[in-house]
Amino acid sequence: MSDGNGIRKLESVVRLKKTMGDYFTRLRQAAESPGRRVAWCSSVGPVELLYAMDFEVYFPENHAAMIGVSKKAAEYIPITNAYGYSPDVCSYLTSDIGAFLKQQTPLAKMGLESVPKPDVLVYNTNQCREVADWFNFYAKHFNVPIMGISTPLNVAEVSQSLVRYISLQFQELVPKLEPVTAEKFDPDKFKNTVRLSKETCALWRKVLATAKHHPSPINFFDACIHMGPIVVMRGTRYALDYYKVLLAELETRIKNNAAAVASEKYRLYWEGMPIWFKLSTMAKLFDRLQTCIAASTYCSSWIFDDLDPENPFDSSALAYTKLFIVRSENVKQKILEKHLQEFSIDGIIYHDAKTCPRNSNNQHGLQVRLYEKTDVPYLEIDGDFNDSRCYSEEQSVIAIETFIDQLAMRK
Repeated sequence: MSDGNGIRKLESVVRLKKTMGDYFTRLRQAAESPGRRVAWCSSVGPVELLYAMDFEVYFPENHAAMIGVSKKAAEYIPITNAYGYSPDVCSYLTSDIGAFLKQQTPLAKMGLESVPKPDVLVYNTNQCREVADWFNFYAKHFNVPIMGISTPLNVAEVSQSLVRYISLQFQELVPKLEPVTAEKFDPDKFKNTVRLSKETCALWRKVLATAKHHPSPINFFDACIHMGPIVVMRGTRYALDYYKVLLAELETRIKNNAAAVASEKYRLYWEGMPIWFKLSTMAKLFDRLQTCIAASTYCSSWIFDDLDPENPFDSSALAYTKLFIVRSENVKQKILEKHLQEFSIDGIIYHDAKTCPRNSNNQHGLQVRLYEKTDVPYLEIDGDFNDSRCYSEEQSVIAIETFIDQLAMRK
């Protein structure tokens, strides 16, 4: 299927819209029902535990990405800045709080007049420490409990003592959550959600691995959209069922030699966050340049091979602490070296997101060291995931076109 611009859309997008629509319907129903409870969770937070304890789970980071795609973040960010938040902090945070203060939300299309009122907020600082500040804003506004897991940064070795430290924090959430949900913790239910999460992550890994095929049946822009279920429904049957459908379509594309980019010549790696407000525009740009962004750090962030339903607390701690963003520079470099080889990458684009230094891995020389080791050329572009004021489209397009020309000369 084509949208008339050379982009081959996946047929599964119809199923995706229904899967995500049903998720938001469940959230709305839970928010409206006195007998149900809603937990807010950070994107790589203890979602399996929350689902096991019968919460419907809402993700502010997912909401912020939707704001970015809607191209309204620049309208909301100044509102949060005027409220006292620096323009330098995470634009997910500032765009989300700004939309809330203005009483607007992209969820209106899903039948929600506002974000669902939380009964509790739960975070993990493995993605960034700012989620704690972000969630604290809402905890104070709604006067509801907030609790979190504190994960160290720059981790070289995920030692047993570190896993134990994080695991204890997971376990300490249980007696705090029980009074909120009015449900006793059921270890078997937790094991089941971890099992579902592990199976879903395995499918998502296979989905992304299809891009190793030449030509690739999926690209970075597809993956950014189709990752929705693994972010918000990890640990449920809904996400597992969806990725079975998506994987089957991609495998059919491989059999038919059908490509995400119709005339794929070059294969790139995207390092850093998506530029949500330019996702469609960039997809068309790279399609015109006969270039497939075959792999990325971002979309791989929701693969948790270490989850073990027989040891749910420790394995959750291990999986969520092995996250790329948590690791040391040397570990990150080794991971990237492996990805470049596995996906036959011709070049790397580093997106330097100005409000997210933790997800911008070109700030401490990694790009130079990786080039010296692999001889894979790279391009750095300035931007942001939500704040369009940080991005120059003209400069970026010229830089990208020039980079592809240079790759052509190398080939």
